[in-house]
Formats: sequence, structure tokens, C-alpha cells
Amino acid sequence: MSELEKFLRIEEQLKPYIKLMSQAADTVVVQEVSKYPIFVVHQQEVNIGIPLLDKDTNKTPWSINASTLEEFVSKQIVFEEKVDEFRENYKSQEEYLCIFALSELGAQFIYIPRD
Repeated sequence: MSELEKFLRIEEQLKPYIKLMSQAADTVVVQEVSKYPIFVVHQQEVNIGIPLLDKDTNKTPWSINASTLEEFVSKQIVFEEKVDEFRENYKSQEEYLCIFALSELGAQFIYIPRD
């Protein structure tokens, strides 16, 4: 499966949860928690973010946690010297959701349209 196919598959599987993630992203920004919400989409246990959706409870392929750039820096997922680069690459949070997808294929940042 190509990188594009993997991306499209994850994006398709997350479509039902775009509204949930969009509301959480808006809350993070409006409450001034962060200007950079990040959603950790995972299939195993992780110790980052606040759980929004549990795959086992909801019978879904993914669990989703809400996090922020600041938490990613504090946990050294994004290194301090890469913060400016991350901010430059961060797509408009009004139009996109920033997803940190963890799977058997590794970890990657992807952006999916809010719709």
C-alpha cells in the first residue's frame, strides 16, 4: 500500500469523527489552551493528550486523543528547535485538523480537511 493509499484510508476512517475533532479543536483555541491543536489517532495505548474517543468502547478502528503542540514539545515528540518549523508547516486550523497518526506503519503528521 502506497503512502497516499494509507493516508486516504486513515482519512476515510476518521470522517465520522471530523465534527467531534473540529469541536475539540475550536475549544482548545477559543479557551486559549493552544493555537496548535493536534489529534493523536492511535490503535494502542498512548500517554499523550486527553481521550476523546476509545476504539474498544465505540467499536471503531481508532482511538482519538486531543493534544497540543505544547504537550508534544514537553514530551519531546517535537523538539524545541523544530517548533518554528512546525508552526510554519501547520495548516490553517479553521480549514484542517492536524492528526498525529500512530499505527503499525509508524508515526506521521497528516492534515485532513474539516469539511
